[in-house]
Amino acid sequence: MNIYVLIKRTFDTEERISINNGEINEDGAEFIINPYDEYAIEEAIRVRDEHGGEVTVVTVGSEDAEKQLRTALAMGADKATLINIDEDVEECDQYTIAKIIGEYLSDKEADLILAGNVAIDGGSGQVGPRVADILGIPYITTITKLEISGKEVKVVRDVEGDSEVIESTLPLLITAQQGLNEPRYPSLPGIMKAKKKPLEEIELDDLDLEEEDVSARTKTIEVFLPPKKQAGRIITGEIEEQVKELANLLSKTI
Repeated sequence: MNIYVLIKRTFDTEERISINNGEINEDGAEFIINPYDEYAIEEAIRVRDEHGGEVTVVTVGSEDAEKQLRTALAMGADKATLINIDEDVEECDQYTIAKIIGEYLSDKEADLILAGNVAIDGGSGQVGPRVADILGIPYITTITKLEISGKEVKVVRDVEGDSEVIESTLPLLITAQQGLNEPRYPSLPGIMKAKKKPLEEIELDDLDLEEEDVSARTKTIEVFLPPKKQAGRIITGEIEEQVKELANLLSKTI
């Protein structure tokens, strides 16, 4: 089975984010694989181990993302591809990333493509579905269970606190939700093996794409941190008075 996993380099969720001149300050920050993408990597490895085939992880970005690709290889992926746009694209959005990945995958004959449900930095959840649309294949988002039998696929999908079962066929793109599995930690032997696994680096020219082909369709107007949480208030007095005051305060917030 020909399996591809789309991953993104994101800030470590434990990092304190700061804004300088309207941009996120990356100096000294730690970066990780987007946590939802880890579920996708783990599921891809399990599918390969059960059905055979090969797992390739793909990301779009700069050479800085090589560390995250090596981590995915250490987890058990077979190959990695970095599509380096650092010097070719000034601004990118979900359209840009999906267009580039779609072009890359257009001749790969992928059976199964996995991605994280959302990225923890942007949270739009657009890239996976956009790639599926470009490739002309079905997609199912926010899955928590995956079963494959030949070309037949059955998934359980998370929907607003409940779940639904959907059946489809390969080729298929799915996005992973928390609960799909428990991602493994890279082992020491895995880390050593990852150093010898193939990591391909390509650029837009290799995909016959020009900057204008992938120019962003959206524009970031402003980047800012959420307002600081206000201090709590303690209501005092008799119970009846407290209840009335609480009800009055709640009515003003609705």
